[in-house]
Amino acid sequence: MKARVMIVDDTAEIRALVSTILKSNGYETQLKTTAAELKESYNDLQPDVIFLDLGLPDGDGLELLPGIKKQWPDTEVIVLTGNASLDAAVEATKKGAYHFQKKPFEPKALLLNLEKALEHKRLNEEASSLRKALSTMSGGAAPIFQSNSMKNVVRTVERVAPSDVSILIVGESGTGKEVIADLIHNLSPRNKGPLIKINCAALPRELIESELFGSVKGAFTGANADREGLFRQAENGTLFLDELSEMPVDTQSKLLRVLQEKEVRPVGGRVTFKTDCRIIAATNRKVEEAIRDGKLREDLYYRISAISVLLPPLRERREDILPLANAFLKRFAAQAGRNIIGFSGAAAEILKAFDWPGNVRQLQNEVQRTVLMSEGNQVEVADLSIAAVTSSTTVDDLTLMEAMERNTIMQILKETSGNKLETAKRLGIGRQTLYNKIKFYAIEA
Repeated sequence: MKARVMIVDDTAEIRALVSTILKSNGYETQLKTTAAELKESYNDLQPDVIFLDLGLPDGDGLELLPGIKKQWPDTEVIVLTGNASLDAAVEATKKGAYHFQKKPFEPKALLLNLEKALEHKRLNEEASSLRKALSTMSGGAAPIFQSNSMKNVVRTVERVAPSDVSILIVGESGTGKEVIADLIHNLSPRNKGPLIKINCAALPRELIESELFGSVKGAFTGANADREGLFRQAENGTLFLDELSEMPVDTQSKLLRVLQEKEVRPVGGRVTFKTDCRIIAATNRKVEEAIRDGKLREDLYYRISAISVLLPPLRERREDILPLANAFLKRFAAQAGRNIIGFSGAAAEILKAFDWPGNVRQLQNEVQRTVLMSEGNQVEVADLSIAAVTSSTTVDDLTLMEAMERNTIMQILKETSGNKLETAKRLGIGRQTLYNKIKFYAIEA
């Protein structure tokens, strides 16, 4: 069936005519005679479109519209009206109806209005999925990317997601490759199916083929039962292969065969199974280097990268740093019950100046830690663990871990009003060790 359509009209001939036209074109129909019958169906399956007569015997269609949109916000409503109630139909569109259909009507006009309403519904759903996914990427707020590079990424995703082509996402660790995979799946026709993910670097060599392709009982030591495998689990959905270039090369050749033949054979098995899932892969290596170093088969690369999406590192789109940081701050402050209004000017400059080797993931972790460690209602320079790394003092050459340790010592010294004995106790180190660290990190009294 193309879609579920509800027809609400007290005239039997109209109900029968509309239903006949729709059913002959593959639509599923539900027939309601009164406003009461419509309301009784509110707990049933949501229709995609409702044809609503404005002149029902027990209710005014105009008055019903707010309740319909509240109960079924994604349902499009087309009002049915005679010439005498044309003004009412126009008013109905102002109250949430998608369009109106005059009586009597031509079947082609009825179908055209229905198709337009369904297309409008589909576009709204795609936009909603996009906003939700972008909200995840931008820290739980409205989409706030300001860089042209990220806007281009999103535009590419919007264009290719509805297709079924394989996609390769390339970007450094922490740039959001998994989130882009989520976004592509959510915007694709397969979004009702499963999204199965595997990190190819996280599994030992002897298990990854069983995990991907499945295995039969007794195929290897420890195979005590048949295993279905991720390809079959992702049927009618999407399979996300993260860190593809870390997959053993011989497994890559077997993966290539599965992609070409669209069949998978479990390890130790003799029977092959048809597979139908979209492939999204990701790597944090530069593709040319991975191929040159023998980490990625060139033929697999060409097979799996019909479309490539390049995620730029955060240091190359600095205009996104502060909006992202503010969005993360708002989220984590709310979770912690803290009233933190933002970053001081100096703290904001440090955030923008830092290179963020861990990209968005590192920025998110930094803001979360800052919310938990800061005391005031504004994030200051001293609250940032990266402050030492970006400063021009004698601590320029600190590693990120050293910078975090320095900031922690400074924070506890602040909490203990400079009491070094208490600070050492809280840190779990000896007093002399603390003195040595204070000297090493050039921490002023």
